[in-house]
Amino acid sequence: MKETYQNLKRLLQQIKYDEHQWIICGDLKVLSLLLGQQGGYTKYPCFLCEWNSRAKADHWIKKDWPSRTNLLPGDKNIIQEPLVESSKILLPPLHIKLGLMKQFVRALDNSKYCFKYICESFPKVSDEKVAAGIFDGPQIRKLMTDHKFLDTMSSIEKQAWMAFKSICENFLGNNKSSNYEELVNTLLLSFQNLGCNMSVKVHFLHSHLDYFPDNLGDYSEEQGERFHQDIKNMEKRYQGKWNISMMADYCWCLKRDCTQELYTRKSKRAKFM
Repeated sequence: MKETYQNLKRLLQQIKYDEHQWIICGDLKVLSLLLGQQGGYTKYPCFLCEWNSRAKADHWIKKDWPSRTNLLPGDKNIIQEPLVESSKILLPPLHIKLGLMKQFVRALDNSKYCFKYICESFPKVSDEKVAAGIFDGPQIRKLMTDHKFLDTMSSIEKQAWMAFKSICENFLGNNKSSNYEELVNTLLLSFQNLGCNMSVKVHFLHSHLDYFPDNLGDYSEEQGERFHQDIKNMEKRYQGKWNISMMADYCWCLKRDCTQELYTRKSKRAKFM
């Protein structure tokens, strides 16, 4: 099922969402569809305020933007009736982390060793994807534990990377430090000094920090992102054709991985007995 407004509307009807009114956490593309927003690079992508994504001169200066009073079709990039209330939407911590990583990598100088080191660390990832900053959770965690990565950075790049790492460990996860506001401000300042653009994900940290829940780890969409990555690999294998064989292949891979993981756990348990 493709991610379209009509398909999501049909899905919500099937699960009787109107009766349950669950809180929803997902990637920003799905959230935009649920809220009836126009997709792609739009002028007003934020569902909380009227942040102008094209007013780049004001992005790092202006923090308070006019709040959205409603989501009416035809007004400020709203093209459909919202399927859920905006109060039921949670900002996705994993996708904000991916967005921060994207802005960090895109701000790097492609001719410098830091960028080249990232390319060498992920030889299976094309240079175009690296330049676009397209990474997943496991790849980011690999760089975070790579101590040699720090040696490739300039002082400004190192400050931005350490601030990003601190946010991931002390805010966008199970641990929310008492000084999280200070950590976020440090991140924003270091990203600005690095020359990063402000995407809508960075904007949420800049202007809507109070909208985040107390413990983002309780609302992680890690499994959804893993499913997204696995399906993307399947689509490449089947050249973008959605059929029964592709889904059967995906289900078989899940069963094989679960069986292998169970076997590994049993082997470790027997080793210590």
